[in-house]
Amino acid sequence: AERKLISDGLGIGRRLVMHNDFVLVGPLEDPARIEEQRSAVESFKRIALARSLFISRGDHSGTHAKEEEVWDLAGIKPEGQKWYQQSGLGMGQTLSVASEKKGYTLTDRGTFLALRRNLALEVLVEGDRTLLNIYHVIEVNPAKWPKVNPRGAKAFADFMVSKETQEVIRTFGVDKFGSPLFFPDAGKEEKDLGK
Repeated sequence: AERKLISDGLGIGRRLVMHNDFVLVGPLEDPARIEEQRSAVESFKRIALARSLFISRGDHSGTHAKEEEVWDLAGIKPEGQKWYQQSGLGMGQTLSVASEKKGYTLTDRGTFLALRRNLALEVLVEGDRTLLNIYHVIEVNPAKWPKVNPRGAKAFADFMVSKETQEVIRTFGVDKFGSPLFFPDAGKEEKDLGK
């Protein structure tokens, strides 16, 4: 969507700001034996092969879209399978359902960190580039939108990639959760993220 915004000439100056990630969580027993996997795709394949319970948000959210992308990359259509259940709920409630039913689910790291004390789940797969959630800042193109404030847009974009803001991003959440919720990426290339 961001690249299309740029190619359509609606936005300019797309700059990398930060990323967070999705993680695959599941019961401590890990019946599908995915913990040794670093690959989300291989982990999804193992869950399907073992017919281990997977709880999907099933709500057309960004997290659900990412989950569908991973299933597609795995070549698996889980809908209609007994082991695949859609909660139709938000992330917090879906995590609770997965915890109660001892199932797997895909979640953003921040929500899991915020709720983990109340869950019988652990992070089993993380660090796969497929699970990255990358954030950019894009200025609106004043040639297409003459009523915008181009100086304000540039100032905001510069602020988001400044050393000071990147330091806030680097430490945000550490005091409360023991690890950051986002990772600063200004000046980096996308191909280098998640390595």
